[in-house]
Amino acid sequence: MSQENVDLSSFSEKIHNIRNEASKALVGQGKMLDLLLTALFAQGHVLIEGVPGVAKTLSARLLAALVKSDFKRIQFTPDLMPSDILGTSIFNLKEQAFEYRKGPIFGNLVLIDEINRAPAKTQASLFEVMEERQVTNDGTVYPLDELFMVIATQNPIEQEGTYRLPEAQLDRFLFKISVDYPSLQEEYLILEVVGNRKSFKSLEFITPVLTMEEVAAMQSFIEGVIIKPELLQYIAQLVQSTREHPSLYLGASPRASIDLMNASKAFAVLNCRDYTTPEDIQYLFSPVVEHRVLRTPEAELQGVTLDEVSQQIIQQVEVPN
Repeated sequence: MSQENVDLSSFSEKIHNIRNEASKALVGQGKMLDLLLTALFAQGHVLIEGVPGVAKTLSARLLAALVKSDFKRIQFTPDLMPSDILGTSIFNLKEQAFEYRKGPIFGNLVLIDEINRAPAKTQASLFEVMEERQVTNDGTVYPLDELFMVIATQNPIEQEGTYRLPEAQLDRFLFKISVDYPSLQEEYLILEVVGNRKSFKSLEFITPVLTMEEVAAMQSFIEGVIIKPELLQYIAQLVQSTREHPSLYLGASPRASIDLMNASKAFAVLNCRDYTTPEDIQYLFSPVVEHRVLRTPEAELQGVTLDEVSQQIIQQVEVPN
């Protein structure tokens, strides 16, 4: 789809309407909403981490309510098997043949709740579907819809009965969004919002703003967003610095560079521009990179946080003019 087929001013109005609709249910999570929309348009997946009750699941369901799409929810548990997610072959007595019955992963927006509660075998079943956007069953490949996004949640505090996500899976998430407790004023507003809405959890009061066709149009438009060679060099230097930083023993992969480039282009469009800026890259650097790197034991003992490391890298790498 050509650039001329998408009107950025019209898209600006859509984003304004999305934020207005989202404010009916979501309080004080403007950055999370922006990152979810950026991931949607950049065709990426999102991991939301936070303690129970800070609107992780609500945010995923809200995004699905704002986009007219097929929404699926999968609750991960220790006894969940790969076939419970991907589907399985069932013998059809009438046809005297096996037929494939698709699992709940075949949706447009798929919420995986408490992703770290499933064992490694089940988590590994997501590798192909998140990267290649397809499922292979008995040698046959089943492609997913063009619009496909995984939004996973996890609780960083409760570790009993959980399984650590492998680096290979973490690397398949475009963003990791950390959600903290609301402020006192925000918590008061939450009580007002929930108290004034009947059947709040169903989100029936949310009016869809975007269609799947409009999302696809924006995804195509983003491919042509201008990003200058010096900004590509800037992204490469930032990611390369994670592999050389003394507080990190595992740096970010080349997939992080690609994701940072695509996310920066999508974020530019979210801000109604057809070109990227260094500020776009800096704003997205932490959520793109921090879940892909590991601190050294010494840095952990010294209390060095990944956010501090990210800010050091941003300050050290020269910003292009």
